Amino acid sequence: MLIHDAQESSVSPPDQMGGARRDRSLLIWGSIAVAVTVLIAGQLMSVHIDALGPLTSLAWDYFGRPKSATTPWAGFLLALIGVSAQVRVNALAAAIGIDLIFVVIRAIEGRPFTVGNGPTIVLTALAVIAAVRWSGERRETALRTIALGALLILATKVGEIWLDITAWACPMVLDPYAELADRALGNPSWLVGQALDAAGPVPLGVVRWVYFELPVAAIVVAAWQLRGVTAGLWPRHYLVRTFLTLGVVGPLCYVVFPVVGPVLAFGPEGQGFELAEVWPNIVPALPFSVESMPFDGITPRNCMPSLHTAWALSLFIHSRRGPLWLRWGGAFWLVCTLIATLGLGAHYGVDLVAGATLCLTVESVLRDPDRGWDRGRAQVVAFGIATFAGVLLCVRYLAVPMANYPFPFGVALLGVFGALAFTFYRTWFADQDVPEKVLSR
Repeated sequence: MLIHDAQESSVSPPDQMGGARRDRSLLIWGSIAVAVTVLIAGQLMSVHIDALGPLTSLAWDYFGRPKSATTPWAGFLLALIGVSAQVRVNALAAAIGIDLIFVVIRAIEGRPFTVGNGPTIVLTALAVIAAVRWSGERRETALRTIALGALLILATKVGEIWLDITAWACPMVLDPYAELADRALGNPSWLVGQALDAAGPVPLGVVRWVYFELPVAAIVVAAWQLRGVTAGLWPRHYLVRTFLTLGVVGPLCYVVFPVVGPVLAFGPEGQGFELAEVWPNIVPALPFSVESMPFDGITPRNCMPSLHTAWALSLFIHSRRGPLWLRWGGAFWLVCTLIATLGLGAHYGVDLVAGATLCLTVESVLRDPDRGWDRGRAQVVAFGIATFAGVLLCVRYLAVPMANYPFPFGVALLGVFGALAFTFYRTWFADQDVPEKVLSR
């Protein structure tokens, strides 16, 4: 997976080198301009809908109480992959020290415990030092991984305001359709919810932690994939690219197909907006008709597709060519995430099918860039798009038939997804024993 690109390291004529530098400079500054524009637009929108804006949230990471304790550390650790061991140790020590100072101050003032200020501050300082004081390949490698870490943090900030926008823009949700369509899969959220309740607090605590700490596993896989970057060995494709792309594409569907999840629409957390408080013990009776339902203006409509499923599946895929411990870790994280998405009442089964389909489609677009758009890539991407659109259309317009005739619809739904998964495997993994093709990915 990790190879040195001889073409990139070869000596080019001065005019070509100058053109490449200009193109790269335009790309960098263009990306910065887009990021700043998106952050400002998100902040202005947050004022309009009375929500926490991305710039305000970022300021809290520096000087206040970070909204997330995990994300700043995840981005910071990702950035450290591209620097030397000595810089890594010094930066970690500084980030931990700053976090401890903030923890002590909060304890004295009686405020809640959290961390995250240290990595944000040190990451910013590291970016300035790399840009100003370092040069050559050391500078370029460090800035690339720092940019990945910063992008992970900023994408999370933008994602948070987008979730608030989905609640503001979509007063009606389509949970009744999703619940009916889910009968074709055997109401998996109800079944897994009951099983998780019966399993006791330990399994519940494990899957809950896995569900909310997905960035931890992502950083482990990304660190393994990017382990050679300080020696100039950049992989052709790595997990961070898929993660960020899924984070951009997936949420766009939230305003097209707004869903809040069974624990809210049919469970004890609906705060008066639920249709019935029956999840996970009682499957609602079949209604005579189905229509969208109103919900509050605060809860994100972030169920369809399940991005937790998409991210966990991408993590599993990217761990397949790692060492044994990484492969087992990727499988563990995927299984626990699937259990949590259903057992915690966060998603319906059809959400998981849509999320997994989205993952395989996006991964096929990004994977093995040197291969180009050959017939195999085009087939799996077209198949994935058609499957994803088909799932959403069936849930929206065939929910009642899916509930009345669950067996044929369930077989068709899982059969089509199984065919997509097989096509994906055949396209990207069936030839993994061929050394030349393995190294090119």
